[in-house]
Amino acid sequence: MKRNWKSINTLLLLLLLLAACSQSPKPVAVQQEQQQEDYTCSMHPQIHENHPGNCPICGMELVKKTGQSEKKASVSLPMVLQPVNSSVITDVQLISPVERSIADTINADGYINFDTRTFNNIAARFSGRIEKLYVKFAFQKIQRGQRIMDIYSPEMVTAQQDLLFLIKHSSSEESMINSAKQKLLLLGMTRSQIDNVIKTGKAYYALPVYSPYEGHVHDVAHSQMPGENDQNPDFAQNAPLAVKEGMYVTTGQTLFNVVDPHRLWAILKIKPADAGRVRIGQPVNLSIPDLNMVMAQKVGFIEPVLQPGDRSTSVRVYLDNHQHGMKVGSLVRASIMAAEKKGLWIAQTAVTALGLTRVVWIKDGVVLKVRKVKTGVYENGLVQIISGLDKQDKVAANAQYLIDSDSFIKINDHD
Repeated sequence: MKRNWKSINTLLLLLLLLAACSQSPKPVAVQQEQQQEDYTCSMHPQIHENHPGNCPICGMELVKKTGQSEKKASVSLPMVLQPVNSSVITDVQLISPVERSIADTINADGYINFDTRTFNNIAARFSGRIEKLYVKFAFQKIQRGQRIMDIYSPEMVTAQQDLLFLIKHSSSEESMINSAKQKLLLLGMTRSQIDNVIKTGKAYYALPVYSPYEGHVHDVAHSQMPGENDQNPDFAQNAPLAVKEGMYVTTGQTLFNVVDPHRLWAILKIKPADAGRVRIGQPVNLSIPDLNMVMAQKVGFIEPVLQPGDRSTSVRVYLDNHQHGMKVGSLVRASIMAAEKKGLWIAQTAVTALGLTRVVWIKDGVVLKVRKVKTGVYENGLVQIISGLDKQDKVAANAQYLIDSDSFIKINDHD
């Protein structure tokens, strides 16, 4: 009986030893679990750390992953520093540059003005006092040979009396008589007036003056009228002329100007970037909204100076106004047909501007990457590509759609 109790005690001791051995590895397992703790970024799951902290890419606080036994991903410095949107994986419409020739059209705005080549000044050919004035308002239309004023001139009266005296007392002196007639012609008398003086034997005391031109009457640019300021005329107002009845005029004094209303020109304002592409003789489609009319003309003259303020170049297009009824001051829109431009062209929406830089999104495998390009002229929704693309390239049709205004894009220089 004693031997059996000894066997039982020995068996219990062995069982206790076995139980103690099975419980001893537990602290090691806890230590391994602690070593496998993993912290990652919710925005960038490729980041793995074994301690709390912030994401090296976006700066967000790392969160602890539980129940994970996967290995930590290694993060290299170049991967962290690479811009996150230098390439895009997306499904967008792609287009390719097309090689073609496109007419270079220059659009410009302007206005209609008088053709200053038709400005004709009427000046006093002798001194005297204006007794009667038949033209009193700006834009008053006159015809060639129309009576415009009567002037009393002691000089003209004396010249007429000299002619009558020679005819009466020295009728045989043909040379002297002809010289007297020539003097009156040069002073502004007509041959019919001279013949009437000889026929009646009486001199004109208020000599009629006739217009040698046809057109509209305007004040001259520098009036020269006593008490008047030297200012440019205001063609937009039908104001009274500076010339008045009772005024004295001197020989050579400009009285007013006669402008031909049938000869006008359109002044087009060309932007500095387009000025170098304009040539004399280029076709122009001129649109006049006031008359709902479009007419084909040509570039007539390019002013060799820049306009102050906007630094634009003025281009003149000569117009015939005999039948159209165009009015000075009307606004016009013009399309100048310059020389054709050859090269690669692509939709303007495929190119976006980042300051002075132009970029496109080009397909590279399964992603789109940004590339710098050099552009030329823009025409009808297309843009000329000077460098940076080939015909075989595929680019996003809408570049602006792929760019985040808050993002920084690293551009590889391919120039």
